[in-house]
Amino acid sequence: MQIDPRLHAKADNYKLLTNLVIPRPIAWITSLSDAGIVNLAPFSFFNAVGADPIYIVVSIGINEQGKLKDTAKNILSSGEFVVNLVTEELFDAMNLSAADFPPEESELEAARLDSAPSVIVKPPRVAAAQASLECTLHASQKLGDNTLIIGEVVMFHVADHLIGPKMHVEHFAPIGRLGSPSAYCRTQDRFNVPRISYAQVNNR
Repeated sequence: MQIDPRLHAKADNYKLLTNLVIPRPIAWITSLSDAGIVNLAPFSFFNAVGADPIYIVVSIGINEQGKLKDTAKNILSSGEFVVNLVTEELFDAMNLSAADFPPEESELEAARLDSAPSVIVKPPRVAAAQASLECTLHASQKLGDNTLIIGEVVMFHVADHLIGPKMHVEHFAPIGRLGSPSAYCRTQDRFNVPRISYAQVNNR
């Protein structure tokens, strides 16, 4: 079947895209408003895009009023944010934080989560997160109804039990986002396959 997105509603295109490009990691972002309120919200248009420098990207849509969401507004104003990775024990809190809270109310407090201080940036991280990435804003770009945020990772926070020899991360199992509106996946079921070299390809 061929589906031309020009012939379908935005909601239908969103549903198709988010059900096909899967699984997607979840950026559970803490940011600070100009009034000092800690905002916490999840976004699944998120990934790592560079290692030198260390860049991540997050795409943030508009709210129901057609305006910037609090997270985008805070990042553009302060130039700082923290990406917290979501493991299964934090799912309920993450899901709660996705609700449309008013800007003067902190999702962190509503979810009864403790914060932990960051080292370089001002926004705190989620204390219970097994991994968090302190980020500074490298660049932003308007893409239709979305704001693309490119952040540079300036500090990693990783639970001690996850770090193995040679900085290998072991037993880390964040959840992933699947299709809209509410499908998720676990990441415990994995397999390893060594990369094949060009020489090996020619010798097959």
